Order: sequence, then C-alpha cells, then structure tokens
Amino acid sequence: MKIENIDVEATIEKARQLVEEDKNLSAATKSMFEIMVLIITLLANRLNLNSTNSSKPPSSDPNRKKKPNKKTGNKPGAQKGHVGTTLKKVDDPDKIEVIKVDRSKLPAGQYRHVCFEARQVFDIDISRVVTEYRAEVIEDANGKQFVADFPGNVTKAVQYGAGIKAHSVYMSQYQLIPYNRIQDYFADQLQIPLSEGSIFNFNMEAFRLLADFEVKAKAELAASDQAHADETGINVGGKRHWLHCVSNDTLRFMENALVPFSNNLGENDIRMTKVQQKISGCFSSMDGAKIFCLVRSYLSSCRKQGIKSSHALELLFSGRLPEFS
Repeated sequence: MKIENIDVEATIEKARQLVEEDKNLSAATKSMFEIMVLIITLLANRLNLNSTNSSKPPSSDPNRKKKPNKKTGNKPGAQKGHVGTTLKKVDDPDKIEVIKVDRSKLPAGQYRHVCFEARQVFDIDISRVVTEYRAEVIEDANGKQFVADFPGNVTKAVQYGAGIKAHSVYMSQYQLIPYNRIQDYFADQLQIPLSEGSIFNFNMEAFRLLADFEVKAKAELAASDQAHADETGINVGGKRHWLHCVSNDTLRFMENALVPFSNNLGENDIRMTKVQQKISGCFSSMDGAKIFCLVRSYLSSCRKQGIKSSHALELLFSGRLPEFS
C-alpha cells in the first residue's frame, strides 16, 4: 500500500524489525511500540479504503471517474412482451364536445365543413350513485294490498351496494390500505359514511363468498403435476404463526401445504404477505389473517388468468366467480 509514493507497509515492517532487534528496549517499551505500529497500520488502511475494497459507497471515492455504461444493443424501454401503459385513443368516448370555428375572425367568403380534428383527455369522475328501488303497492276492491318484490340483494331500507363492498375490499386486501385511511377516502371523496366495522364486515363477507373457490383451489393444486410452495412467519395478536403458500401458473392458495413442491413461484406469491406486515405490523386477529390469505389467494389467481382484481371482486359480491381455465 502506497500513500503519496511512500510504501507504508514496508516502512511499518522496517520499524517493527528495528524494535525486535534492539536488545536495550524493555518488554514494556516493546509492547508500547507494537501498539503504536498497530494503530498506525489501522489508520493507514483506512486511508486506502474505497468502494472496491470496503463497504464505502462509490460517491466517497476520491477523484472518482464515472465509467460509461456499456452498450448492450438493446432498444430503450421495457422488456419484450411487457404490456405498455401509454394512453391510446378510444373509439367510443363518454363525452364529445364540438368546437366550432369562430367565423367572425375569418376573411369574408364561403366556407364548407370538411371534418374534425380530435384530441382526447382521459380523466375520472369520482361520484356517489344512490339507487332508490320503489316497489309498487296495489290494492284490490277489498282493501288487500300487494307489494312488488324487491331484488333479492336489496334487504334493508338503506344499505351498501356491491360496488362499495368490492372497492373497500380491493383497497384493504389488495392495496393493503389501513382501515382508517379507507374510511377517510370514502368520506372525503365520495361523501359516504363508512365505519371500520363495516370495512371488516365487507372483508368477512368476501371470505364467506370464497368458500367454493377455496375448495376448488385446494383440489386443483393437490392434483397439479407441479406446484410451488413457500412459508413465512406472521404475527397474529402478538403470537408467532406460520403461513404457507402453494401455487402454480394458474392458481394460488395461502394457508396449508398440500403436495411436494419447488419454491421459485411460491416465494414470489408470498411476497405481499411481508409487505402487509411491514405496513400493519401484525394481524390483530386470526380472522383477519384468514381473510387476508383467502382474499389474496383469490385475487392472485384471478390476475394469473388475466382478470383484473376490481372486476374479480365485483363478480364476487354479485354472487359469481370467474371461469378459471
């Protein structure tokens, strides 16, 4: 090691030899010199540390020069096969606003319409939709009344619709947004009062509606030629539990191990469980952990088959499950 053309290692070694060869030095003095040599060696080594021989970042290297990136020959952008997200014009816009030429600003003359140039602006309209069902009441000559039947899913004077339930479960179980923030979102953006208890009830309803999916997923994964598995520790009410994940190319199920496995796909499928714990810290109850496992299993399986999570939940709360291939 050299610092400003001084061979530090050779100089230290020469000093060490002189101390060893000097018979007039006491043992205490030699020990003191050895300690000094050790300290000098450590300090010299620190001077020569850089990003290539230590954990120091490249930005701390003195007089560092950035190496140009090697050209790979690949075109810039996403990998081949990646579905892009660039906006494209649609053939059936929701609104059309016609902008006419202000002819008062044109030179005098006769003009005829040729065509339109079109530009599209994509936006969202977040709004509450309240549907009131009015069941007709009729009465016969004897005063007996007959009332039309309400739809089977309309059972209360005021209730939440399937869209709100699906949206709430999507935010809670897929986007992993805490209950109080979901509550704020519905109040601020949609003017809909929603308690944390209602959010939990929506999650529990989704869990119950997925009973058939659970049976099917277990059976098909158990019969699969190959399945991937992984497990991770979870905290439920302060106690340690194990969460198991089994999946293949089309299905995913989190709870119990079923068959012999490899684990490459399993590690990827279980990753969101760790994200959930980083956000929330733990599951407050076993019910919450079970809901998360089954709902996430359903949504992940839907995504594997090209079904969007929001649409999958809308189907679920409408009493249907997607047709899995």
